[in-house]
Amino acid sequence: MKISHFVENLNRGGLERTVIDLVRAQLQLGHECQVICLFEAGMLAAEMESLGVAVHACGKRRGLDLRALRRARGHLRAHRSDVLHTHNATAHYHAVLAAMGLGIGCIVNTRHGMGALQLASRREWLFRRTLGRTDAVVTVCEAARRELLASGRLPAAKLVAIANGIRIERFVPADSRTRAGLARTLGLAEGTRIIGTVGRLAPAKHHAALIKAFAAVHASHPSSTLVLVGDGSLRAELEAQARSHALENCVFLLGDRSDIADLLAGFDIFALSSLTEGYSIALLEACAAGLPIVATDVGGNREIVRDGSNGKLVAAGSVEQLGAALGSLLADPAACDAMGRAGRCWVSGQGSVTAMARRYDAVYQGLPPDPPISA
Repeated sequence: MKISHFVENLNRGGLERTVIDLVRAQLQLGHECQVICLFEAGMLAAEMESLGVAVHACGKRRGLDLRALRRARGHLRAHRSDVLHTHNATAHYHAVLAAMGLGIGCIVNTRHGMGALQLASRREWLFRRTLGRTDAVVTVCEAARRELLASGRLPAAKLVAIANGIRIERFVPADSRTRAGLARTLGLAEGTRIIGTVGRLAPAKHHAALIKAFAAVHASHPSSTLVLVGDGSLRAELEAQARSHALENCVFLLGDRSDIADLLAGFDIFALSSLTEGYSIALLEACAAGLPIVATDVGGNREIVRDGSNGKLVAAGSVEQLGAALGSLLADPAACDAMGRAGRCWVSGQGSVTAMARRYDAVYQGLPPDPPISA
């Protein structure tokens, strides 16, 4: 098939990474793809172009921009796309307008994250106006599909859940060698247990709760360290919080990194303290690295983390539960190893980008996709 993916841009983020990995898998399945960016191309466009995939920027300006729509329409017409696959609401209604009359056989929209509908917003009003020309609306987890269904604003017949996937081959299971390597890089003593997390330093990720929980954990496990990977508006505030708990020598904020797979291989435990999540790529990557997980029970997290099997689920916002779960895993290395193996086994079969691409293929052809199996 000839597939056009339509996004706002290809700047760094979970949505954009998922689109790039999906395109890569679709190329391997024999499809021909292009990416159309409503605004700028973005910093990850070069990665797509290195695979021979054309990336077109429409340069949309504020308000109704007919020139941007004409550019998008020209790219769709030249490609002679069989499938138009849009990502999130703004990209979708612009793409549908641009595609009118071109005879594209299938139009699919993916709502990333939890796909929350802000019912009073102009964006969502415009999105709903395009549903008559939309064949399927895909959510990235079953929890998001149920939430959208409950809103009563989207037709049940068009709603389908397809879990995000990752490139499993990029990750190696953590072991004593890789953990020792990260400890040396951070200047830590041999045998230090590293609790790590990956995500934007933003309110929704609630890193403040993780640092507070770690303060209690560190008191009982003084050889433990907390590593935060990612950057954002709360960095200075979180650094100050670590200092206030006298943790400045054992809480590391590494900023935005491109070597996530290498860092994960150095962790002992992965923690996710989010107040809200869709279907977390960070959790999938932690499973691929063979890490036991402590995560909040929000969004699609329980579709990845089976409590007691490959990790522990705790209530969102509960510092006490978060600390207790982390402490119990630090005290039981055998359980950590077993959980890590279980997570790696599950993600290899159910969480790969190839599995995701095949499920999308079914939707493109008007068929129900095989449902993913929870961890």
